[in-house]
Amino acid sequence: MRLPGAWRHRDVSANGIRLHLAESGTGPLVLLLHGFPEFWWTWRRQLTALAESGYRAVAVDLRGCGDSDKPPRGYDGWTLAGDVAGLVKALGARRAHLVGHGWGGLVAWTAAALHPRLVASVSTLAAPHPLELRRRPPAPRHLLAAQLPIWPERWLTADGAAAVQRLLLAWSAVPPAAEVLARTRQAMSVPGVAHCSLEYLRWAFRSRLRGDGRQFAQAMRRRLTVPVLTVAGRLDPCVRVAAVQGSARWVDGPFTHHCLDGVGHFPHREAPEQVTELLLAQLLRAGPG
Repeated sequence: MRLPGAWRHRDVSANGIRLHLAESGTGPLVLLLHGFPEFWWTWRRQLTALAESGYRAVAVDLRGCGDSDKPPRGYDGWTLAGDVAGLVKALGARRAHLVGHGWGGLVAWTAAALHPRLVASVSTLAAPHPLELRRRPPAPRHLLAAQLPIWPERWLTADGAAAVQRLLLAWSAVPPAAEVLARTRQAMSVPGVAHCSLEYLRWAFRSRLRGDGRQFAQAMRRRLTVPVLTVAGRLDPCVRVAAVQGSARWVDGPFTHHCLDGVGHFPHREAPEQVTELLLAQLLRAGPG
């Protein structure tokens, strides 16, 4: 979905697939990684604000989402981190500041641990460190439901992806605008997106019982030395604030945590000005990268 605005759309080859992105501004590279059930457009306010502040802001459709490729495999932590690393290189940057929400935040944590030389800072919204998420998991109902074959995809896409609207309303403390609901439902209705989105959840759950999951957990024990910002909504029904704050145990570098009152699972949308201010302060602390 290539919606018009103060940005330009591009397709970039990275890690063996094609990734769609929206880009604005020049300067140090900032990669914006969306979460479920959204797509690049969720970052539109931060995209323009960061560009106006002297950064090269890039909002990407993650593997399997939006206009990016939807391969049948590659929704494991290793490959997703490789997508980010490949994207940084494809964009001609030496390092990037990573900003991620939800699953995009988990990808940011992972890329920083597995490809530390390519990451200048990490900022996450509603996204604990993957190992902290294992220690303090969210309610397992939606994780378990996603493991079923076929039915979850049908549920997500039925009636014009009406389930996506219900999720956005249930997970938000500040109700989303009608345009947000319509655009996000449209994005989930793109063929293949529902299945690929669920593959993220399936790997995260099933890998814990397999050798690749144990290897991933061991690799994620690498402590980060770059500046890290975590942001949580106090009213987030999906992620425990304690898990977000507890992610400090995996950071040796500067760590900053903010919990926003009156905010649910989507801080960048529910409190865009406040989140943008926090991101700019984090980028200033981290330096150009």
